[in-house]
Amino acid sequence: MIMPKDIAVFVDKNGYAASLNEPGKLIVFRKKMGKWSTLREKEFSLENTLEMKELRRKMGEILFFLQDCKTIVGSTIVGIPYFELEKSHFSIWEYEGKALEMLDYVLEREEEAEGEKAVKGEIKVQTAPVEYAPGCYRISLKEIQEGGTGVTSKQALLPFLRKGRFYSLEILCSHIPPWLEAELTINSLDAGTEKTGAGDIRITISKKCCQNCN
Repeated sequence: MIMPKDIAVFVDKNGYAASLNEPGKLIVFRKKMGKWSTLREKEFSLENTLEMKELRRKMGEILFFLQDCKTIVGSTIVGIPYFELEKSHFSIWEYEGKALEMLDYVLEREEEAEGEKAVKGEIKVQTAPVEYAPGCYRISLKEIQEGGTGVTSKQALLPFLRKGRFYSLEILCSHIPPWLEAELTINSLDAGTEKTGAGDIRITISKKCCQNCN
């Protein structure tokens, strides 16, 4: 028997995907007979939650509400909410638009990833930056962004960026991750971008005081 796939979307008052750092409503959807329906919903707000203990408590409420649903969508999911969800093995998506308009797309990509794993086993792709010179790293996100790896760009990059143990990081990607700009600001990093071919972008990240690594 095939178990139904549930997808949770955090939305604003107009039904558009919202950031978990804004007031909104978490809705768990389920597809039955080719049609999406609301399984359950609850209002949540992490806004102005500055204390780490309180933020983790509220995230605990979200995890309890989601139950067996392990796929969540929001316009932006960063910081403690992201790491709490990742720790609980969630598939995390960032998407802008109406909740009902994104569900089929997310479900299709989730099923593709599961299908690839079932047929080929765990796909071996570069999931962490590799050092090619002292303090200088590079990573290709193209396979990750194309889907089917079970890994997100955040999972590949955020721990590395947060540790800050590098002089420069070169990223090859098909599009710039939407969450990256905020992380660069938080960690006081500089970045330059250039198009290297059709659909290819190279991002070079460096510390503001360390820009001499070539």
